[in-house]
Amino acid sequence: MSAGGINLLRTKVFDKSKWMQLPRDVVIGHDVIEQVPAVCEDLDLGDAVLIISGEQTRDVAGKRVEALLAGSYEVTTFSAAAGDPLETIRKAETAAAGAGFVIGVGGGRVIDTAKIASYNTDRHFISVPTAASHDGIASSRASVPTPEGNVSLAAEPPIAVVADTAIIASAPHRLLASGCADIIANHTAILDWELSHRLRGEPLSEYALTLSRMTAEILFKNADLIKPHSEESAWLVTKALVSSGVAMSIAGSSRPASGGEHKFSHALDRLAPGKGLHGEKCGIGAIITMYLHGGDWRGIRDSLRTIGAPTTPAEIGIDDETAVEALLAARTIRPERFTILDMGLTPESARDLVKMLYRE
Repeated sequence: MSAGGINLLRTKVFDKSKWMQLPRDVVIGHDVIEQVPAVCEDLDLGDAVLIISGEQTRDVAGKRVEALLAGSYEVTTFSAAAGDPLETIRKAETAAAGAGFVIGVGGGRVIDTAKIASYNTDRHFISVPTAASHDGIASSRASVPTPEGNVSLAAEPPIAVVADTAIIASAPHRLLASGCADIIANHTAILDWELSHRLRGEPLSEYALTLSRMTAEILFKNADLIKPHSEESAWLVTKALVSSGVAMSIAGSSRPASGGEHKFSHALDRLAPGKGLHGEKCGIGAIITMYLHGGDWRGIRDSLRTIGAPTTPAEIGIDDETAVEALLAARTIRPERFTILDMGLTPESARDLVKMLYRE
């Protein structure tokens, strides 16, 4: 008798696959900018490098990186000058096409330009931050300002991060405080992720979520250690920013570090462009969303105050009614990303939430 016509039950093959890109080399510490040549040699990315820096950050660190590599590599430089960001990215892509790899030396705008240019030209990217103002220094996402507000784009995660704490500590303390606020806001980002998982069935990465929570706890519990122009502070914050970027790479999205507080921040970008740093606005948003989650919103606020980050719209030059508008408009930002701000705020409740920020 032939078995050809019999349907047999077969064991299902586990076929889930995922691509994660994590930094191969992470060097953080005093004067580690001198180790850029060793990192490049270790990674063996080619003989031609494009160094992208800003008008100010070239003087701070860009010229030093150029000098360190000039004897061993064909070095080309590109200035991510202020102006039309999309045009700057296009020009950076043209410059990157002739290089084997890209190094971004600068703050958030420079790093994001380098990440996008690397992604669009299929080049590896090394991150050399001159400030620790947000977790973009090690993530696979980039924020680009447009007339309609900031947009988040897929970008090349760094194959290496070289963070010189002497340089980072010398930057204005406001930048470091903003980076702290961005990380502390991970607390509410993961609560929103868990909420969406429960209500919408959104997939959840327990590993990425746990890493993000742990990273936020480090700064939340050690807020008193964050001091102006302290290399120890710069080291602690930079380590947390890199860890947050790794959590996003593990998750395959910015979910572990971006929830309702980020949607609030991006809404403010549209309504009050140029007011407040990204991390500052996320920190204020995190106080509000933690209150809505029924968590320790006062603890978030106290940590931000200790660090020196703003906790009210007034502190970043935004009037309360604009903050109310941003809370109501948050649901229009990335509507596919469900957060607690998508659950039906009314104008009256939004005004009460803003008033709460000033409560002692």
